[in-house]
Amino acid sequence: MWKNEIIALAACAAMFQPGCDREKAVAYAAAKSTPDQPRLFAVSREQLARLRVGAPRRVNWSVAVRTTGTVDWDATHTTQVIAQVSGPISRILADTGAMVRGGDPLLYVSSPDISAAIAAYKKARNQRDLAGQSLNRNKELLERGAIARKELEAAQAAYNDTVTDVQNSLQTLRIFGVSKQDLDQAEQQGAPISPELPVRSPIEGLVVQKLISPGQLVQAGQTTCFLVSDISTVWVQGHISDRDLPSVRVGDLADEVSASIPHPFHGVVSYIGAMVDASTRTTPVRIVTPNPRGMLKKDTFVEVVIHTKTAKNILAIPISAVLRTMENEPFVYVEAQPGQFARRLITTGAQQDGEVQVLSGLADDDRIVSEGGLFLQFAENNR
Repeated sequence: MWKNEIIALAACAAMFQPGCDREKAVAYAAAKSTPDQPRLFAVSREQLARLRVGAPRRVNWSVAVRTTGTVDWDATHTTQVIAQVSGPISRILADTGAMVRGGDPLLYVSSPDISAAIAAYKKARNQRDLAGQSLNRNKELLERGAIARKELEAAQAAYNDTVTDVQNSLQTLRIFGVSKQDLDQAEQQGAPISPELPVRSPIEGLVVQKLISPGQLVQAGQTTCFLVSDISTVWVQGHISDRDLPSVRVGDLADEVSASIPHPFHGVVSYIGAMVDASTRTTPVRIVTPNPRGMLKKDTFVEVVIHTKTAKNILAIPISAVLRTMENEPFVYVEAQPGQFARRLITTGAQQDGEVQVLSGLADDDRIVSEGGLFLQFAENNR
């Protein structure tokens, strides 16, 4: 097969040598010497039979926008695990890559805050019990007429204040992860509450980052211990150029392909940015993508095709008609006269079903070489 193609190319080059036809050489030189006219060269009937020439066609396309993107964790299902008390880490139960459920303990912190909170709760409860006894005694005294009603009301207010103190101290323990049942059980058994506090995972997911080490001193509300993410869904962060932006809408379906993964992924456009990136002049777009088996990793590079609901009437030509100059500029060969052709630089757009959109450079009535343009390019370059 290669031998036949080489012979054909050699024959094509021979047919276009200036010495084979003086009249054609003169015509070519005259066209070349005129800067405002495209360079024309003639094609013999034999060579013309090998070319396929036709006109561009008008088609209605559902616009497909092509771009690239990178994978990011789904921020709505990703959270930091922050210690709620201060103190040294006594035990670490989870490591990077571990699957955890919501409420699972990830580490333990030995904290004096726990002892202080328990002591405050017990003190508030003792005060409540004492105030309750005083209130009951004042009720009996009032029934006997031994005290005034205002003294009973004062005792009732004092009791209400102690009840509030108990609820507040108990709420502090709940925030720390200590329940009232734990306190009651410890008191029944006569054992003190352990000063170790578990730091639990807020959600179910994968531990994607571990940011602490054994014995490290953590600060309440400040030290991030882990990052947990539900990687069953990820975000693909793409970028849309100005010319494609009007076609893209929230809800458009998208296909994503990674060179390292054998099958495509499918997502939905969930957000289109309100600002243009000043360095790239593109608008960010977020595509929510299911991630079976967690194959898409953070920062994976993917190629994206967004299937928009926008339809356009465009001028299209076969992809095989488009060639490239030494400067990588797209061009086609246009039949300027019967049997005579010239290069025409064009601007291309989207591709679909073996055709490419022509944004500029061609008119509807132009006739282009849709197949065989490589032979013309070879012959032209060897003049």
